[in-house]
Amino acid sequence: MSNSFIHDQFLLKNKYAQELYHNYAAHQPIIDYHNHLPPKEIAENRVFENISQVWLAGDHYKWRAMRTLGVDEKFITGTASDKEKFIAWAKSVPATVRNPLYHWTHLELKRYFGVDVLLNEQNASEIYDEINQKLQTPAYTCLGLLEQRNVETVCTTEDPTDTLVHHQNYSKTHPKIKMSTAFRPDKAIFIENEEYNVYLDRLAASAEMEISTFQNLKDALNKRMVYFHENGCRLCDHGLNYVPFAEATESEIEKIFEKRRAGKQVSKEEQEKFQTSLLLFLGETYHEFKWVQQFHLGALRNNNERMLNLLGPDTGWDSIGDFQQASALSKFLNALDKKDKLTKTILYNLNPADNEVLATMIGNFNDGKIKGKMQFGSGWWFLDQKDGIVKQLNALSNMGMLSSFIGMLTDSRSFLSFPRHEYFRRILCNIFGEEMESGELPTDIEMMGKIISDISYHNAKNYFDF
Repeated sequence: MSNSFIHDQFLLKNKYAQELYHNYAAHQPIIDYHNHLPPKEIAENRVFENISQVWLAGDHYKWRAMRTLGVDEKFITGTASDKEKFIAWAKSVPATVRNPLYHWTHLELKRYFGVDVLLNEQNASEIYDEINQKLQTPAYTCLGLLEQRNVETVCTTEDPTDTLVHHQNYSKTHPKIKMSTAFRPDKAIFIENEEYNVYLDRLAASAEMEISTFQNLKDALNKRMVYFHENGCRLCDHGLNYVPFAEATESEIEKIFEKRRAGKQVSKEEQEKFQTSLLLFLGETYHEFKWVQQFHLGALRNNNERMLNLLGPDTGWDSIGDFQQASALSKFLNALDKKDKLTKTILYNLNPADNEVLATMIGNFNDGKIKGKMQFGSGWWFLDQKDGIVKQLNALSNMGMLSSFIGMLTDSRSFLSFPRHEYFRRILCNIFGEEMESGELPTDIEMMGKIISDISYHNAKNYFDF
């Protein structure tokens, strides 16, 4: 075996796992059906000046780790030079052992740049210069980085007000890699937000219509969905604490909306009634368009008010929440299903305590019309590490059909995050390999290999209409 830390059999503990990975998983293309990559950089095929710009900028996973290790904010999001920030990260890396960042860091360095040593403060400057030279060559542009990892499709995430101009410009070049988008209307749903009316004015301008009634809002969102669909969108996404379900009459919803539009605050009960009604409208419309709807549930966001005010959202101040999920989610899905308007749905949870809740919830609404119509999404955010991935796979295996699973996604803002698909596939193959060796699964490589290749690629290929 190689002396390298990231070697051919990394995470693969026996011959069955190794054969499954190398023959059935490793060479499958990647369909990254949910991420937050900037479409402008893909469309313009950005060239990064240095490794810090492509690897450290925007990566709040690394930022949280560095803060924990006592690194001054100057070297994280502050005024330090890009090289100083890289060296500060390199100095931190040895202390991240047993955190997924240690695995991801060395996977990414090796897969993209051929760096086969453990990153630390002593070798940081040399590695920084070596990688920066490579970044100026065609293989290391945005598209070059995606092609290196055999990416077939990336699906970014955009607000309804987005012009999608970068997707349009990109599609004109008929590139090898497909770029799609997901419709993310959360700002229209969060009626309690302080800037809600400011956002509705932007949405009104985008839809070229007035929004003074709840019906206007639905019409505006529908117009934007038509526009997104015409531009290749086939998914939506929602980032919610939980899916609410509080029934109300149409007149009640109109009054709640008019109250908020007049600048008045709404109560928690009014908020949930409004959100329920709007989500049901959206769900039915997604069904009309045959879109896939995604719900990312359970994040407790923006906990540190002082640092949030200093640095803004998405800078590392979020954690796992303990919201109740089952009852209202069931009622919401059932309300759509009663009308036979429940579209293909992916449910993700951030609290591992909800694994079995979602693994069993999807079984309530799989009606035999579409294979894997309801999906328990892959380990997300704090759970996309080895332990979280294993627990999600085990819950889905025990209470659903793992063979119908559509597999991994990055949910990332980084062009260097795609080895996480390899990480997932190695973990998946090792689970199967260990159970084949113990006699819990048959040692039929072809049979098991088909399931592995389906989860790695083919199930997603068949599920999404890209």
